Amino acid sequence: MMDHAKIQEIEISLFLQALFLRHGYDFRDYAKASLKRRVLNIASAAKVDSVAELIPRLLHDRDYLAEVLAELSVPVTEMFRDPTVFKALRHTVLPRLATYPRFNIWQAGCATGEEVYSLAIMLEEEGLLDRAQIYATDINDNALQSAEDGIFPLRCLEEYQRNYQAAGGKAKFSDYYLANAGFFRIHERFRKKIVFAHHNLVSDGVFCEVQLILCRNVLIYFNNDLQRHVLKLFHDSLVRGGFLCLGTRESLRAVEAEKLFIPVNRDMMIFHKNGEAP
Repeated sequence: MMDHAKIQEIEISLFLQALFLRHGYDFRDYAKASLKRRVLNIASAAKVDSVAELIPRLLHDRDYLAEVLAELSVPVTEMFRDPTVFKALRHTVLPRLATYPRFNIWQAGCATGEEVYSLAIMLEEEGLLDRAQIYATDINDNALQSAEDGIFPLRCLEEYQRNYQAAGGKAKFSDYYLANAGFFRIHERFRKKIVFAHHNLVSDGVFCEVQLILCRNVLIYFNNDLQRHVLKLFHDSLVRGGFLCLGTRESLRAVEAEKLFIPVNRDMMIFHKNGEAP
């Protein structure tokens, strides 16, 4: 007799297959442990006894898709998260970007926008913002709208200020936002420099040609095959010698990405494109 865990595994597989066939979002190759936890959270929120009960709603209720994507696709994020990484970008990558008259940056998996605004602030402090075109993409349209609004809870401000200073901030963090009624909003100058767009790393192709890609703490949710696919996509999107910054909790070793990228600062997970890769 099949045990409950095996039945639940089948139900989750069918749920993900339905999501892909009905709506075109492919989470089937995401890391299993994280994915299972998130799907079970969806079932719990819906107050159903099994994941299988979610499938008819997923197939027939278009509005339900947003709820599902919100649970499956939004990672934890904050402004200047891992400040030492931003400090390394400031000292290692930005001087190289400064050699271009104009350059493009792609933040893939931007979630609600905290990190891409952090990058824009850093570019401003290095005198590079006016020469940059920043693209920020995600598969979650609700998260993209929040990112475009640039509004964040005031309760996070103290932590963000600490991160900013630790990342080598050159001014006062308060120079970059307006606070009001429990929230603060990033100044319009930064919001206007970023193009937010829907893009699915799993199924969509090259987004544009860029000098720098940031995709931090997204690959950890993918299995090895999907990681290889996305890293090839990033390689194809970068100009020769372009830079890639991944999350410090991620690793390229399991997917043999050395042919695609050469370490610049392995501890900070900063790489540049290997022009010799096939």
